[in-house]
Amino acid sequence: MKVLPVMINPSEMANIARTEETLWWFRGMRAISFALLDPVMATRRSDALRVLEAGCGTGFFAAALEQRYRAQVTALDLNHDAVEYCSRRPRLHPAQASVAALPFCTAAFDLVTSMDVLVHFPPGEERTPFAELVRVVKPGGWLLARVAALNVFRSRHSEFVWERQRLTRPQLQALARNHPLRISRLTYANFLLTPAAFLKFRLWEPLLRRPPSSALDHLPAGLDQLLYLPLALERWWLAQGRGFPWGQSLFLLAQKH
Repeated sequence: MKVLPVMINPSEMANIARTEETLWWFRGMRAISFALLDPVMATRRSDALRVLEAGCGTGFFAAALEQRYRAQVTALDLNHDAVEYCSRRPRLHPAQASVAALPFCTAAFDLVTSMDVLVHFPPGEERTPFAELVRVVKPGGWLLARVAALNVFRSRHSEFVWERQRLTRPQLQALARNHPLRISRLTYANFLLTPAAFLKFRLWEPLLRRPPSSALDHLPAGLDQLLYLPLALERWWLAQGRGFPWGQSLFLLAQKH
């Protein structure tokens, strides 16, 4: 079965560029990502480290990876505007292609990251891009993937960005076990805010009956910090090696055999 290239709604790219440096959700997700990655990256030789950020968007996280690990980072996205944003970041190596057909040799990267990309493929079709992500990881290298989790948290924003599915822990675990991967961490995140998210997405939004729209917008500083604090607490908890039983996001960290 041929998997067609898919991408995020192009209209969202400008919203991401405008908010991802300071908005609470982006800051929290980056903090959680580094809490998972730092222990396994600490022993890697940074002068030779090759990293792929697959589905990179504007390249902000790819640039953060380059800065934190002093690595050579390739930032790949199918969206032309995303590649344009990446080209403005001096130390990134931008590439335009689909995650379902990566234009790289097998075992080319020490670390591959992919954030909320698999969920843009229809159910069942995520197997092809996941296999591609694993293919380009070196033996002994690492894969960090984040996906939107649990259909109960699907929202108007999910529809706006063309999210095709949300995954569960058993689904992502089964996907990983079909490949030569040793799962190091598999945990939900954005757990503490799930009661508020449930009320908003399952009660308030259906009541309003508004069309799909982006949820990315600057907030008053106090509210932004208030929303960030639960993610900061989760970052600390995850850094202790613990996890969460459910959440709005799901992280997989795995090492290739």
